[in-house]
Amino acid sequence: MHDKHGANRLQQRQLERFTDDIHSYEFFNELTSPGLLDILEDGLPAHRERLFPPATTLSIFMAQSLSPDASCQAAVNRHAIERTANGLSACSTHTGGYCRARARLPLPLVQSVLRHTGV
Repeated sequence: MHDKHGANRLQQRQLERFTDDIHSYEFFNELTSPGLLDILEDGLPAHRERLFPPATTLSIFMAQSLSPDASCQAAVNRHAIERTANGLSACSTHTGGYCRARARLPLPLVQSVLRHTGV
């Protein structure tokens, strides 16, 4: 017989493990704080608001860089969990969109933010 409660406990532990990691939302809040907002806005390219706009992509990338599992898949999984935990709609966990968005980040913007945050 299948242990449904055991499977639920396993899923809960997996979610807890992801949510104990570094959160990209914390980086997003820092990036959009008064101290960094001007730097961010000056370096942002023209873009459409989609699942991975530049500020979101940069915050995910910063969290990914500091995470013990720095894979793109883990970064996208954490982002999907954070979205759901914050009441936003569920999103795909395919990495293609994030990887393309990350490749579009202007290097001068990334360098400027890193200089000012010390990450």
